[in-house]
Amino acid sequence: MSERVLVVGSGGREHVLAWKLAQSPQIQQVLVAPGNAGTANCGKISNSEVSISNHTILAQFCKDHHVGLVVVGPEVPLAAGIVDDLTAAGVLCFGPSAKAAQLEASKSFSKAFMERHSIPTARYGSFTDPQEACNYIRTADFPALVVKASGLAAGKGVIVAKDQDEACQAVMDIMKDRAFGAAGETVVVEELLEGEEVSCLCFSDGFTVSPMPPAQDHKRLQDGDVGPNTGGMGAYCPTPQVSQELLQQIRETVLQKTVDGMREEGAPYIGVLYAGLMLTKQGPKVLEFNCRFGDPECQVLLPLLKSDLYEVILNTMNGKLASSTPLWHQDSSAVTVVMASAGYPGSYKKGVEITGLSQVQETGLQVFHAGTGLKEGGVVSSGGRVLTITAVRSSLEAALQAANQGVATVGFPGAVYRRDIGHRAIAHLNQHRGLTYKDSGVDIAAGNKLVDMIKPLAKATARAGCSAELGGFAGLFDLKAAGFVDPILVSGTDGVGTKLKIAQESRQHAGLGQDLVAMCVNDVLAQGAEPLFFLDYFSCGRLDVDVAASVVGGIAKACEMAGCALLGERTHKYLSGGETYDLAGFCVGAVERGELLPRLGDIAEGDLLIGVASSGVHSNGFSLVRKVLEKANLSYSCAAPFGKPGQTVGEVLLAPTKIYSRLLLPIIRGGAVKAYAHITGGGLLENIPRVLPPQLAVDLDASRWSIPPVFSWLHKEGGLSEEEMARTFNCGLGAVLVVAPLDAQRVLRQLRAQEEAWIVGSIAHKQPGAEAVVVRNLKHTLLNAGAASSAELELEQNGGCHGDSSTPGKRTRVAVLISGTGTNLQALIEQAKRPSSSAEIVVVISNRPGVQGLKRASLAGIQTRVVDHKLYGSRAEFDSTIDRVLEEFGVELVCLAGFMRILTGTFVKKWNGKLLNIHPSLLPSFKGVNAQKQALQAGVRVSGCTVHFVAEEVDAGAIIVQEAVPVLSSDTEESLSDRIREAEHRAFPAAMELVASGTVGLGEDGRITWKSQS
Repeated sequence: MSERVLVVGSGGREHVLAWKLAQSPQIQQVLVAPGNAGTANCGKISNSEVSISNHTILAQFCKDHHVGLVVVGPEVPLAAGIVDDLTAAGVLCFGPSAKAAQLEASKSFSKAFMERHSIPTARYGSFTDPQEACNYIRTADFPALVVKASGLAAGKGVIVAKDQDEACQAVMDIMKDRAFGAAGETVVVEELLEGEEVSCLCFSDGFTVSPMPPAQDHKRLQDGDVGPNTGGMGAYCPTPQVSQELLQQIRETVLQKTVDGMREEGAPYIGVLYAGLMLTKQGPKVLEFNCRFGDPECQVLLPLLKSDLYEVILNTMNGKLASSTPLWHQDSSAVTVVMASAGYPGSYKKGVEITGLSQVQETGLQVFHAGTGLKEGGVVSSGGRVLTITAVRSSLEAALQAANQGVATVGFPGAVYRRDIGHRAIAHLNQHRGLTYKDSGVDIAAGNKLVDMIKPLAKATARAGCSAELGGFAGLFDLKAAGFVDPILVSGTDGVGTKLKIAQESRQHAGLGQDLVAMCVNDVLAQGAEPLFFLDYFSCGRLDVDVAASVVGGIAKACEMAGCALLGERTHKYLSGGETYDLAGFCVGAVERGELLPRLGDIAEGDLLIGVASSGVHSNGFSLVRKVLEKANLSYSCAAPFGKPGQTVGEVLLAPTKIYSRLLLPIIRGGAVKAYAHITGGGLLENIPRVLPPQLAVDLDASRWSIPPVFSWLHKEGGLSEEEMARTFNCGLGAVLVVAPLDAQRVLRQLRAQEEAWIVGSIAHKQPGAEAVVVRNLKHTLLNAGAASSAELELEQNGGCHGDSSTPGKRTRVAVLISGTGTNLQALIEQAKRPSSSAEIVVVISNRPGVQGLKRASLAGIQTRVVDHKLYGSRAEFDSTIDRVLEEFGVELVCLAGFMRILTGTFVKKWNGKLLNIHPSLLPSFKGVNAQKQALQAGVRVSGCTVHFVAEEVDAGAIIVQEAVPVLSSDTEESLSDRIREAEHRAFPAAMELVASGTVGLGEDGRITWKSQS
């Protein structure tokens, strides 16, 4: 969908924001209000005269002109609550709330906040009386020489005095002479810190911070850092003075602490956070916070952003930074030089003609306008800082040289600019330094940091026989302590194959750890062995600690799921060069001598095969998958034409391989299982014969199990034969057990208590020359998307693209009621977007203004309404207003997605059979609040979610869809809630579709009715 975006502001920062947004293929037009000469009718970019100070008028303008997103550049509108007001009006707006923007708007608040949360900063005092401020300056036991106006002063409200007298004079100028107006009613007096000053910015979604490359601004007017302070005369990025280790320290001790602190104080910080830092001998300390991109830092940061800025903003607003990290150009430097009017930062002349701009751009440089206007078809100056010339080159020196050449090309009489931007960095780079091991590509410090990060994760995998302590030369395991009497050791090793490439290209690394552990553990299980311990090998071109920690953290969690200990501090090797990494794993298990599998002598003709469900493709066949995707012209970020509603192609394909050890070991030890085959590389055709005597064959019937839609899609799009499918993929079966007919039903019941499983075939005598495995009905089942008992596959057959096509185009009008973030709302929106959907979401109603769910709806182009329950005298009056809104939009079906109000019986009766709710438990168990806590206290092994029709009694209506979620021994309320929430995102869209399509209804007796199928 092509989007129209509005950028608020008129400076160089706003020009570069518009320039970067216009590069997005998803953007149709970028409006800038009020803008400047550079943003006037430039391709997709044009100016708007809409008022940005009257937020009501601005909100109406956005609705009238179909503006899908507002991006705020300067700090003043943010402090004035533009984000709060536009969001409340149903207009998506990027930036922090007014409450969160206090970090910049009030230096007094900011300093107190840092003190509360132990964020390193200069010592200080805050004053409303000038005499008290001067007494502080003269009596402090440190140089209290930095005087700041507490409020917003356009970046100029800071005086760094050379002595106490000058500092006291600054106080008088600000407080008595009102040099900065109301901004100086309170002053902050700070300790003068010594060191390098740098700017570290990040995107924040309220939980996760994603740091940008560090930059350095040049505040002083003239070369050599002399002259008066300005708003900034130039910047460069990245700063070589800030190492990766130091940046990580800043991330942890400043950026993440700040975002966590703001969330704890009830002001979640969503937007761009700017930390101005001094690199002191004691470590980095915060000088100031800004609540937006810096100017001119923005002019060097965004040219280095590799990702689509529009997508980055949406991911930030939707809380997806943890899984969608922005990418940056790694081998480039950017320099921007500001050209200012003569007399700046004092008085200056306006209307000076500027020439030569087109010649500069022909040299491959970017000219970003700040204080410019149009006059008689030409560009003239209209402000103090007029232009910024930005160069991106392979080195800092080359970028500075190119930018200075660009400045010389511009015809701007009397222009003031610096020629030494980046001089500190160049001096730093030119310092003689002997070679280190790190110069060869091996970063020992980063490796040690990684080990420190994963030690507690590994320790959590400790089990009987092993303490799982990393750091030694070797790991120990005590078989006797683990309860073994006469054990045989079993080993397995494997990797993840081409799935790695998809994970790296999708920037989704966390699931690979489970893939690696599963591939090894499931193989060891084929001998009947219990997995004891696991070692991993992680090799990479350049150690990205965050990526490595995500992968190895996933390995540790998977080891815990499998019941084996993680040993292997010395398994992480780093190779020189490159951004990719590779993985290998090694698992050791043990089995008592008399319990080894397969029991070849016991397997007989007529034995039955039980298949256990896979999660999808697992970890094999991805080279072929990539070829099919290439043929279909699908990227990993595209909406998946298979899988659950709302998932991308990458998300479906990267579903982690299932680990079967905890499920199968008790059943195997019960003696009923004669053999177990892990369906891995080689698919169904090559893996099952590995556990059978040579004289026996396998007869499988594909119509007996549920084949995930991804396999049907691969078969159809790739034109793959039945044999190719069966030889390459698991086709929905991750494991196959061989059992005697008398034991089959008992084993099946044990499996189905935790997992999907089916009797899928039988053992037959192998005729001479015959195939070892025959798979019947595979093509037919693939073409029909698989027979299944799950609600989602029912949806595919009844309400999806393979359903009844006799009534195309008729969609049920749906309203969604919310109270907060609306994550379930997003899943419903994604489902309704599908061409095959029977639902159309026509309105989203919230009982609370300004919530994230309203932003999600606006972004999707859905009308929103706020019916604030606080404004009504009774529940009946509130419900009546909701009802009128539903009637206004002709709503036929209502979904409650995190709606935190109890509806009256009158309302429920009127909407009987048309009102759906989702609850985080398998009803009728654990009704009401704290369902996850109830489940953990009850000690159940399975929980999940339920979508049901709403009845007058809470959580008592007829059940439409349920999805089970296993309760792990390590689960907390938070971890169980997270996994149930993922299930909700699948179950709720499926239920909405079943009801919207007419497949499911509510009978007069209050029970579910199903439309009869041909």
